Amino acid sequence: MNKYEVMFIARPLEEAEVDPIVELVTNLLTKNGCNIEKVDRWGKRHLAYPVKKQSDGYYVLINFEADPSVIKEIDRVMKIHDTILKHLIVNIDE
Repeated sequence: MNKYEVMFIARPLEEAEVDPIVELVTNLLTKNGCNIEKVDRWGKRHLAYPVKKQSDGYYVLINFEADPSVIKEIDRVMKIHDTILKHLIVNIDE
């Protein structure tokens, strides 16, 4: 199992409205056999440029362990959801 982190920007919602989006991503990770190490909510921030006609976004960083074979599926599912403006999955080398 390799260590990864996923950073995603959710639509600019209030804290309570972001909880289902974070839960959706964590459920996606656990369903694909990932071990979640840490969920770090950075909060609502102004974007450098508009993304999907949004100027603000809610940033979330999740550290997890996973098999390399499931990363493509996680990426595909995160692209489908319109509540996630952008995301990036990075392999953490130790």
